[in-house]
Amino acid sequence: MAAPDALTATREAYDAVAGTYADMFRESLREEPVERALLAAFAETVRADGGGPVADLGCGPGHVTAHLRDLGLRAFGVDASPEMIELARRDHPDLRFDVASMAALDLPGGTLGGILSRWSIIHTPPAEVPAVLAEFARVLAPGGRLTLSFWATEDPSVPSRPFDHAVAPAHRWSPDRLAGLLREHGVHETSRTYQEPLPTDRRQFRTVHLLARRTPAP
Repeated sequence: MAAPDALTATREAYDAVAGTYADMFRESLREEPVERALLAAFAETVRADGGGPVADLGCGPGHVTAHLRDLGLRAFGVDASPEMIELARRDHPDLRFDVASMAALDLPGGTLGGILSRWSIIHTPPAEVPAVLAEFARVLAPGGRLTLSFWATEDPSVPSRPFDHAVAPAHRWSPDRLAGLLREHGVHETSRTYQEPLPTDRRQFRTVHLLARRTPAP
C-alpha cells in the first residue's frame, strides 16, 4: 500500500486530535496580546481597502475566524480536516467553514480582501510551498492583504528546516525566503514582526508574523 501524501497524512493526524486541539486553543488569543494587536492591524488595513471577504486558511476549530468577524471582517474559515470544520461549524454556526486544501481553493481569482495563514503553512512540504503561495496570490484581489505566521529558522540562509511537531510533520522557514517567494507572485512584504520564545515555551523558536499586500491595480 502506498504511503499517504502529505496533505492526507496531515488531515488524518488533525482529525484524530481535533477535539483535544479545540479544547487547548479555543481561548488561546486571550493570552496573546501581540497577536491580537497584529490581527487588529490586519483587520484595519482590510477594512480601509474596502473590506472584501477574508479567508482564515488552516482555521482549525474556528476561534480565530470568529475573532476576525468580531473585528468587523467578512471572515470565513478553510481547513483540510473535516473534523476541525465540524467543530468550527458547531461552535460558530453563524460563520462559513469549508473543507479544502490551501493549494486548491474553490474560490474565483482576485476576490479576497485578505488571507490569514496562521501556522498553517508549516505542514506543507517545502517543495509544495511555492504552489500554495501562488494560490494565495491568485485569490487575493489587487491590494488584498496577507498575514503569514510561522516559526523561523535560526540561520536566515537556510530556507526551511523540519522540526518535531506534536501532530504532523512540520517545517520552520526563513522569512526572507517566504517573502521572496511571495514577491514572485506580486505579493509584497509590508511589515515583519518577531516574537522571541519565552523560557517556558516548549518550542524555543522565534515566531514571525509576515504582513504583505498584493500589487494594487494601476
